[in-house]
Amino acid sequence: MRILITGGAGFIGSAYTRALLAGDLPGTPAAAVTVLDNLSYSGNQANLASIADHPGYTFVHGDICDVDLVDQVVPGHDAIVHFAAESHVDRSIASAAPFVTSNVLGTQVLLEAARRSGTGRFVHVSTDEVYGSIERGSWAEDSPLAPNSPYSASKAGSDLLALAFHRTHGVDVVVTRCSNNYGPYQFPEKVIPLFVTNLMLGRHVPLYGDGGNVRDWLHVSDHCRGIQLALQAGRPGEIYHIGGGTELTNKELTSLLLGACGADWSVVDYVTDRKGHDRRYSLDCGKAEAELGYRARVPFDEGLASTVDWYRANRDWWEPLKARAAGA
Repeated sequence: MRILITGGAGFIGSAYTRALLAGDLPGTPAAAVTVLDNLSYSGNQANLASIADHPGYTFVHGDICDVDLVDQVVPGHDAIVHFAAESHVDRSIASAAPFVTSNVLGTQVLLEAARRSGTGRFVHVSTDEVYGSIERGSWAEDSPLAPNSPYSASKAGSDLLALAFHRTHGVDVVVTRCSNNYGPYQFPEKVIPLFVTNLMLGRHVPLYGDGGNVRDWLHVSDHCRGIQLALQAGRPGEIYHIGGGTELTNKELTSLLLGACGADWSVVDYVTDRKGHDRRYSLDCGKAEAELGYRARVPFDEGLASTVDWYRANRDWWEPLKARAAGA
């Protein structure tokens, strides 16, 4: 089986690629993998160094919006797992155009190529943020979409495009929506690696608003396993939630990170809340559990401890990234 992985040099895409080629995912066949990535600021070939010499691995440097390139790359693949996306909410608030271009237009280019070439399964990896905020309870897969940031709106648009290509053209699309991921190799602008790396450098950390925003935390290895289950057993045209089952306020998360890094609250700076900041996300994962056999396996305390240890042991990976970001 040959799989095209878009955005495979990013945090989640590289974790999936490494796990797939290592045979660490459920029911993994002998796979050949092509990674298509434009190596933007958060794409990093160092994330794939451990499998760079694998005989089943091919890397293509390019943009999913490049129609000619995508039309060359897609044929011959049995499935596409589509991670490539602009994903940082703050960046989308500052400038929405790259998010619309990559997340909506890029997905459309891929779907058209999949349709023309007769590619099998197309797994579209999305986010819980498309639903907006929920005060109580959890979203089901048929909950209405109500995105509140340019990022989440662009992801909602790409979700709808993917599902429309299934209904209109018969493309074998499955959509997954996940909660907040964490783990090794996450670019240090996201909250956990940002806080951990800042604390290791003796810097302060920013906490939005009153710190009461609630997120569900999902270890990236559990997410990759859920995606693989959707690839193998998801029903065409369906949506599946992949969550971690650990809801924390940002203030609770900050407390855990301070403890893990030996710091105290004197290094926390309360900052003006993000525009349109969703208060709470929560996914009902019963459908994925019943149909795919998915359930999160990594306890949050263990996953967080191992993640902090990874950043402590891999300063040579993240220090250049933070230095580059500071100079940008």
